[in-house]
Amino acid sequence: MIWEFIKSIILGIVEGVTEWLPVSSTGHLIIVNEFLKLNVSSDPEVNDAFIEMFDVVIQLGAIMAVVVIFWKKLFPFGRKNNVHPFKQEGVGAYIKADIMQMWFKVLVACIPAAVIGLILDEWIDEHFYNPWVVAIALIVFGVAFIVIENHNKHTKAKINSIDELTYRSALIIGGFQLIAALFPGTSRSGSTIVGALMIGISRTVAAEFTFYLAVPVMFGASLLKLIKYDGGFTGTQVGILVVGMIVAFAVSIFVIKFLMDYIKKHDFKVFGWYRIVLGALVLAYFGIRTIKY
Repeated sequence: MIWEFIKSIILGIVEGVTEWLPVSSTGHLIIVNEFLKLNVSSDPEVNDAFIEMFDVVIQLGAIMAVVVIFWKKLFPFGRKNNVHPFKQEGVGAYIKADIMQMWFKVLVACIPAAVIGLILDEWIDEHFYNPWVVAIALIVFGVAFIVIENHNKHTKAKINSIDELTYRSALIIGGFQLIAALFPGTSRSGSTIVGALMIGISRTVAAEFTFYLAVPVMFGASLLKLIKYDGGFTGTQVGILVVGMIVAFAVSIFVIKFLMDYIKKHDFKVFGWYRIVLGALVLAYFGIRTIKY
């Protein structure tokens, strides 16, 4: 079982890196599982069910990195450093109105994916959770990144802070997040950033809002997978899951900080080219394997 823990560490690294870079963590985990599949049960159905659950729940580690890094911008309560109190006195003085408004916008952006996700979760897994869809989604949104960045090259962003985001903008970004919910490989961060850039939001704000948006989305998706998982847990399986989440958390801390520094001086085109190359390689690999077998 030591080898399974090593696999969990590797998968945690993959999750921590790809969850925040706009290259699709789900897509990478699907691909990695083709070569480094976890083996935690002698029953193939139970093993596959655990892997499906693991690939989603491991994201909890990554999301905790967002909570830790952006805690002051995410926690809406407290009188200290409350620049925009809901009221000057009483309970309202402990509520940070600007952060509460940000959370309302996040919730609005979550509506499209939450509704469709609850209705079509199992259908999506059955029909779209495969290397072919992942590869096509990687390529399509890779091209989108390049096209949009070229278009915006000499265009000044209209929205340059989270406070300037409107509910309409949040809903549009939520619509793009829905695309990621439907098609694995699209990348939740990738699709929301593309949507944000298209409507004139700066790269920094687009990335930061994407991080905030991930908090309820990932918690919700992980909770849903845990509720639906009926394979039972052994001590070893719990350990493998926890190790994966801890590694994903640690790696995410570094990756989030790297991305926020990177986009201050660079655009997203390098990620677009990476997606196109990776998507082409995936199509070639599985195409050859299909012909061979």
